[in-house]
Amino acid sequence: MLIKGIGSNSNDPSYTERKTIQKVTTIFGVWNFVSCIFTIESKEPFLGILEAIILGVLQGITEFLPVSSSGHLALARALIARDLEQGITFEIVVHFGSFCSIAVYYRAMLGQIIMDVLKSCRPREIANKRFINDPNSRLSLIILLSMIPAMVVGFTLKEPIEEFFLNPFFVAMMLMVTGVLLFSTKFIKTPDKDVNATRGFWMGVAQAFAILPGISRAGSTISLGLLMGIDRDKVANFSFLMVLPVLAGAMLLEVIDLIEVGRVQIPAVSLAAGFLTSFLSGYFALTYLIKILKRKKFHYFAYYCWAIGITAMYVFY
Repeated sequence: MLIKGIGSNSNDPSYTERKTIQKVTTIFGVWNFVSCIFTIESKEPFLGILEAIILGVLQGITEFLPVSSSGHLALARALIARDLEQGITFEIVVHFGSFCSIAVYYRAMLGQIIMDVLKSCRPREIANKRFINDPNSRLSLIILLSMIPAMVVGFTLKEPIEEFFLNPFFVAMMLMVTGVLLFSTKFIKTPDKDVNATRGFWMGVAQAFAILPGISRAGSTISLGLLMGIDRDKVANFSFLMVLPVLAGAMLLEVIDLIEVGRVQIPAVSLAAGFLTSFLSGYFALTYLIKILKRKKFHYFAYYCWAIGITAMYVFY
C-alpha cells in the first residue's frame, strides 16, 4: 500500500490507521527515552515504586517491540555518563514478568505442545517416531535447535560483546542495521511457508546476532523469518516461543549471580510493581506487535530505529 502525500484524505480509514500507528510509535519513543533518563538520574540506593513501575514498563515494551532495549539503555548511559544497573534481583523479577506475558498469551498453544511432547516421550510413541511426525513435538525440537547459536555466542563471546555496550557509535550503527532489516519486510508479498529445522536454526542465528546492542531480537528473528518466506502468524509464534528458553536461561544465570553476591534488599512492593508492570506492558506490546505484523506494517518501526540511530551517530561521532 502506497503512503499518500500531503493531500491524503483524513477521512480515509487507512490514513487514520497510519496516523494512529505513527502517534503510538512517537509516544513510545518519548516514553522510552524519558524512562532511561529517569533510571539514570535516580539517586535512591533502592528502587522506589515509581522507578520500579517505569523500569517494568520499559522492560515489557522493549522486550517485544523491534527497537532493541539494550541499544536504548546503552545510548542513554553514554549520553548521561551514568550506570544503569538496577540490581540482579530486580532484573530477575522483570524478566520473569516478560516470561509470564508470553506464557499467558500463548497458554493454549503451550499447553498443547507440552501434552504432545509428553505423549511423544512414551516408549511406544518413541518407536513410532512421533517426535518427528507430530507437528507440535517437532516444533519443540526446532525450538531447542534454535537455542544453539545463542548459547554458543553467549558462553564464548560474552566479554568481547560487553565492550560494544560502551561504544555508543557502534550501537547507533546497529540500530541502523535493525532499521534496514525491518524495512526489508515491506517488500515481502504473501509468505506461506512453515517453520522447519533449517529455517528455525537460521532464526536462532538471528537471535544470537541480537546479543549485540542495537540489534533487536524480535526485529531480526521475525524479519529473517519473513524473508525466508515463513507465514506471518507462524513466524511471530515461533519468534516468541523460541525466546522462552532463552529468557529462562537468562533468569537462571541471574539467580546464580544473585546467590554468589548475596540477596539485595529491595522492597517487596517495588519488586511486585516491577513484575506487574513488566507483565502487563509486555502482554500489551506483544498483542500490538502481532496486530501490526498481520497488517503488514512491521516496517514502520524502521523509521523509529533510523531516527534514533542517525541522532545518536551525530551526537557521538
